[in-house]
Amino acid sequence: MFRKRPYLLTALLLLIALLLSIALGAVFIPPGTILRILADLIPGVALDPDWPESFSAIILSVRLPHTVLIALTGAALASSGAAYQGLFRNPLADPYLIGVAAGAGLGAVIAMSLNWPTNLFGFYLIPVGAFIGAVATVLLVYNLARVNGLVPLTTLILAGVAVGAFASAVTSSLMLRTDLQIHRAISFLLGGSPMTGWDPVLAALPYMLIGMGLLSLSGHMLNVLQFGEEEAKQMGLAVDRAKVFVIVTASLTTAVAVAFSGVIGFVGLIVPHIIRLLWGPDYRRLIPLSILGGSTMLLLADMLARILLAPSTLPVGIVTAMAGAPFFLWILRRAKKEVFW
Repeated sequence: MFRKRPYLLTALLLLIALLLSIALGAVFIPPGTILRILADLIPGVALDPDWPESFSAIILSVRLPHTVLIALTGAALASSGAAYQGLFRNPLADPYLIGVAAGAGLGAVIAMSLNWPTNLFGFYLIPVGAFIGAVATVLLVYNLARVNGLVPLTTLILAGVAVGAFASAVTSSLMLRTDLQIHRAISFLLGGSPMTGWDPVLAALPYMLIGMGLLSLSGHMLNVLQFGEEEAKQMGLAVDRAKVFVIVTASLTTAVAVAFSGVIGFVGLIVPHIIRLLWGPDYRRLIPLSILGGSTMLLLADMLARILLAPSTLPVGIVTAMAGAPFFLWILRRAKKEVFW
């Protein structure tokens, strides 16, 4: 039944992951209590508060904003990964392929080295730095890959790998040359965002919703691109414009995720691939399902990161890397004849 209703299944799994993420912690809060506390916030609903007052504070001030931010980040990375895989027609593609994550990370670390946010203005320095780094990386890679007015996908991939490696090297150099908030910077690069509360959620929400909405609308373009660029042009698609649209939208969506949650890998690789195996390659459905699946996967990885070394917490990027590296090798083995050399 669920196989024929992918949206119902993925939405149900996401709901379960959301409840478990809010429930788990130093103090376990039963899911039923969580639902009652949240229902009590609805105007016109008045429940008899039979739960400890501390539960409301823990949920509303700590766990709920963290859970929402993790869910948004997973959705952003997975939808961007699906878009890149469709654009490059390669199952090995993900948001990090053209170096946007490395560029966003570099911009964020530069902002951290200037001044770690202690007020609202300082708080927005990191996202602004990540945006600038991501956009600069995209523009540089795109111009390096341009050949006679065209941008072949193979040269785009090669340019992205080179620029991403350079950005990572500069980031490491900056971290070695300054000890300002070095531990927070390292945690950020490993996918452990130190930002807490509702501020990062409210700041990231509009950008992520716009980015994921535009990516969902690009499903038809990506379907046409699967026939090849020449065939797509004959079918009436403005190929270069479509490629720029997907690259910029996916890159900026990834940059927001990196800015607020740190550098987290492999979500954009694993989730779209699983969705494609289960429900086919139609990008009109693949991207929305990847949004739901990406949220679920990253929530599960975050819960595992909190459990493995409790009461300490691992950066979630370490967990996704531990799961993603073997998955990458499996995909590489299946698709080795299609890898760009």
